[in-house]
Amino acid sequence: MKVTIIKSRRKTIAIQVNSDLSVTVRAPYVVTEKYIEEFLNKNEAWISKQMNEIKAKKKSVESGNVENVTLDKIKALADQALKIIPARVEYFARIIGVTYGNITIRNQKTRWGSCSSKGNLNFNCLLMFAPPEVLDYVVVHELCHRKQMNHSKAFWSEVEKVFPDYKKSIKWLKEEGSQIMYMVTELGKIPGDISNIKMKDRKK
Repeated sequence: MKVTIIKSRRKTIAIQVNSDLSVTVRAPYVVTEKYIEEFLNKNEAWISKQMNEIKAKKKSVESGNVENVTLDKIKALADQALKIIPARVEYFARIIGVTYGNITIRNQKTRWGSCSSKGNLNFNCLLMFAPPEVLDYVVVHELCHRKQMNHSKAFWSEVEKVFPDYKKSIKWLKEEGSQIMYMVTELGKIPGDISNIKMKDRKK
């Protein structure tokens, strides 16, 4: 089991089991390696359970042939996203009451979307594997950054106004979405940012 220890000014110790089955321990500076080792041993059953769940999810994703996604398939997904996502952006931008600039579709390893200070929006083409409500959440999330360029309480309040059940989508992205990203970009050996298709949409 590969373990990475990250120390910071945090007050508590936490364990994270990653999609590649490695473990990340986040701990305060004052915590000793011996204590961390004991903490890991104490939580061995929990870690094993998390790893088994990740393995099961990977198996589920593999059964859906996500691991066989090719470069051509990624480009096809980008084309599909370019037809679907701008319409959802336009729809929710009117509801939220914001403007936006360029919409860019890419294949990325870690991000589902982003919003620049100029209002340019970026979305991951792998969102085409996500349920419609999850895609809509990502669109709403990025558009709400046009009001709050942060993740403060005020930002989440804006998201919740439009998407009350947003936490369900976050859960899907963390659990199911992360597996899809891993299967495509890591196991499928498809590099990130291979598809960069821009569309200059009308500013709303």
